[in-house]
Amino acid sequence: MSATPMTAGGPQASGAQARTAKKRPGGGVKTFPLMAPSVGLLLIWMIVPLAMTLYFAFRRYNLLNPMIHGWAGINNFKYLIEDPALLHSLVVSVIIVVGVIAITIVLGSILAAVFNMPFFGQGVARVLMISPFFVMPTVSALVWKNLLLDPVDGLLAAIFRMVGLRPIAWFSVFPLGSIMVILCWEWLPYAFLILFTALQSMDEEQLEAARLDGATAVDIFINIQLPHMARAISVTIMIEMIFLLSVFAEIYVTTAGGPGYATTNLTFLIYQRALLAFNVGGASAAGVIAIILANIVSFFLTKNVGKRLEV
Repeated sequence: MSATPMTAGGPQASGAQARTAKKRPGGGVKTFPLMAPSVGLLLIWMIVPLAMTLYFAFRRYNLLNPMIHGWAGINNFKYLIEDPALLHSLVVSVIIVVGVIAITIVLGSILAAVFNMPFFGQGVARVLMISPFFVMPTVSALVWKNLLLDPVDGLLAAIFRMVGLRPIAWFSVFPLGSIMVILCWEWLPYAFLILFTALQSMDEEQLEAARLDGATAVDIFINIQLPHMARAISVTIMIEMIFLLSVFAEIYVTTAGGPGYATTNLTFLIYQRALLAFNVGGASAAGVIAIILANIVSFFLTKNVGKRLEV
């Protein structure tokens, strides 16, 4: 009776290999060749602009005078840091980001709790609530500038005249506040949608038990609903901060960074240096600073959100 040759490890090794193959993503299929084209294209899409920004940040490059060229070293960064406009633009950026996030999170949380309770016309109200988020930033800025806040033909000007008050030139008297109002109008629907979705996943029995114990709507909101929305609030803050750091269209359409530098954030300062002053080197240096700051903020935000999302 002849013996059947056995491979090293025998059936146990074959079973282990099969289990390992099952554990692999794609059932043991090598996915790298499938992902490589898209990942490579994405890397090129990101690295090429970044490399060019870094390159021009250390060179003299003025579009109006091609004779000005050559290696600038750190002079572009030196002139930019010494420019008072840089510090002012950073302050404006921080005010916009912190102010808009605080307002949208507070109002979004309250509105999410209100809309979580049944009332007549709730479906229509939800649609109207999230509608501003689908309006393009340029269109939103034009609507607020020409139809709502215009001191001559705007809706608020007409209301002011009706009650005997003098209309206000909002973008001249309160330029930064007016920009923040527009941004809050755009981003409040997003915060509301995320937080309202979080509340929808909440167990109704918990709320019913709190009501039976005599808890008021305010008590339920502060002690039950708000802690339940903590993860959603963290994600909302991260997404809003990423986009608010690069606000441009609303400023360009309404105030063009003015009066003076009152509404000039870091993004608009880069635009001024590149396409108004034609100083590509200085604009690239400002872009590098913006990239560094954005990555620092993203690192801490991602770390914080990751901790909250841990189960």
